[in-house]
Amino acid sequence: MNLLPSGICLYLSVAIGWLTAEVDASWWYMGTLGSQVMCDNIPGLVNRQRQLCRQNPRVMQAIGAGMKDWISECQHQFRNHRWNCTATAREQLFGRLLLRSSREVAFMYAISSAGVVYTLARACSQGDLDSCSCDPTKTGSSRDSRGSFDWGGCSDHVEHAVRFSQGFVDAKERKQRDGRALMNLHNNRAGRKAVRRFMSLECKCHGVSGSCSVRTCWLAMADFRLTGDHLKKRYRGAVQVNVNQDGTGFTHTHTHFKRPSKNDLVYFEDSPDYCVRDHESGWMGTEGRQCNRTSRGAEGCEVLCCGRGYDTSRVSRTAQCECKFHWCCAVICRDCEETVDLNTCKGHT
Repeated sequence: MNLLPSGICLYLSVAIGWLTAEVDASWWYMGTLGSQVMCDNIPGLVNRQRQLCRQNPRVMQAIGAGMKDWISECQHQFRNHRWNCTATAREQLFGRLLLRSSREVAFMYAISSAGVVYTLARACSQGDLDSCSCDPTKTGSSRDSRGSFDWGGCSDHVEHAVRFSQGFVDAKERKQRDGRALMNLHNNRAGRKAVRRFMSLECKCHGVSGSCSVRTCWLAMADFRLTGDHLKKRYRGAVQVNVNQDGTGFTHTHTHFKRPSKNDLVYFEDSPDYCVRDHESGWMGTEGRQCNRTSRGAEGCEVLCCGRGYDTSRVSRTAQCECKFHWCCAVICRDCEETVDLNTCKGHT
């Protein structure tokens, strides 16, 4: 059973540096000792991953630097949940949580796989890498519902990023080929498909008085928030599965539920309740978390605090008020003091 999402241990080490506001030492060693030494000493990589790491040090660095984006997105999507995508310690990051086959782990594999594609495609388009650039297939003319257009600008080379992600991120799972590997591969693929889903055609008009007689267009990725929102919906509708008899696919655990599609997230086991801090397993618990006493949703005090109750404190804070628009072009506000009630979950007794 794999401890880390699909060989993501390489850039998990980078994320730990980001989470603790430190400069990650791995990339310093990359410059001083060379990529081969660094890649050979990263635990958990299979031979194919080490080979790609040595061959593509700048790609690895770009992925590591961009990892903060998908961790931040994970934390945004689960900010009101008992499990909020936060580690208990910098040495663990997500710790033994990844040993489980829960729907939270399914989401983590999907969002991290999507993050690799998004980060790499963006780095290619921005000219940060020598090995790739804009999508070279988007040349000449084409048509859409509005008529003909010429390819121009810089189309995000998502297909290149997907191929690299498949080769690197999936390498360990393809070597394992057990039930957990099948689950991880499925969720990795769902994450990559989510990035593709939100590619859009952006165009610039040319012509007399903006007549748009000629259009120059390119394919661009949407903001990563749309991918995060989509995967969160898939998380809510994730399908619990078992491995079929020949070990090549899934059967759904509950026969009255739908069969999982390629876009769905899949998982094997039920989630823990995440109520109490567990250092060994790698989740924080909900003690001290801020909750909403009027909500009946996941962020409500009854749900978030696991029935333990909550403490209320009255705090003063500064907020902008009496904002006015001044010509031209500024909005000027006053700083006003306001008193609010802050509700936080009680600890476990």
